[in-house]
Amino acid sequence: MKNLAAELEQIENASVRQDEPLSKHTTIRIGGPAEWFVIPHSIEALKQTVAVAKAHQAPIFVIGRGSNLLVPDEGLSGVVIKLGKGLDHYKKDGNLVTVGGGYPFVKLAVMTSRDGLSGFEFAGGIPGSVGGAVYMNAGAHGSDVSRVLKEAHILFADGTMEWLSNEEMKFSYRTTVLQKERPGICLEARFQLKEGNAKDITNEMKTYKTYRKNTQPYDSPCAGSIFRNPLPSYSGELIEKAGLKGFSIGGAQVSPMHANFIVNIGDAKAEDVKAVIRHVQDTIFEKTGIQLQTEIEIIGTEVAH
Repeated sequence: MKNLAAELEQIENASVRQDEPLSKHTTIRIGGPAEWFVIPHSIEALKQTVAVAKAHQAPIFVIGRGSNLLVPDEGLSGVVIKLGKGLDHYKKDGNLVTVGGGYPFVKLAVMTSRDGLSGFEFAGGIPGSVGGAVYMNAGAHGSDVSRVLKEAHILFADGTMEWLSNEEMKFSYRTTVLQKERPGICLEARFQLKEGNAKDITNEMKTYKTYRKNTQPYDSPCAGSIFRNPLPSYSGELIEKAGLKGFSIGGAQVSPMHANFIVNIGDAKAEDVKAVIRHVQDTIFEKTGIQLQTEIEIIGTEVAH
């Protein structure tokens, strides 16, 4: 791996670290060390990082702001790429907004509201990066990314880049073409918004944000919603009715505030979280016949995903 290290460190406009604790980069504060941790500060640096890792057959993992993610306690071998500075641009052209994949999703909602652009009211309070939000079609309050995305600039595993239209992204509930059919990294996204009243938009966002603050445990280390909603049912309601609020294993606990969240109540391990997830899945299946599927990305797991 010496050649891999040397080649990574030669990439211009990129920060490279060895054995970086991933617990510092996930919102649930869990995760062992990344063998190689790279923050590319440009699209070209990102392309080079992917190319170098592939040339050495090193596994590649991409993270944004670390929400909706559970990393193994033993860490990750290979190259972990974090989208951040240099991939966090924001450009407004009329009602069209182009944003880097590393741009904070909640900041995008704030910026567009100040500009009097409507479409991201639902995103007030949603953590994560724009790239991650596009990747998983993030949403809330009856709306999601698919409603506003015009096209997304994607870097594919073979090194090619392409702008995919809304239709080509194949959006569905918390799902896109990038997850399985055409794995790729969202470099930037272009959103088509509508003109609105800045004050009204901001007030609507504040209402949603207050609701999330009062009903979801974002003041505690967590990874966001754990399970996809088996519509027309809702995971949180099913888990609460099963009496599982407050259930814990090790340092991982089903949130007493919202049952579809698992919080780190102190030195939780990834294995604790996975054990809680399996217990919840088994209990709900026994009681309702519904198999809950996880919404968060769990690296290295046997639980239903």
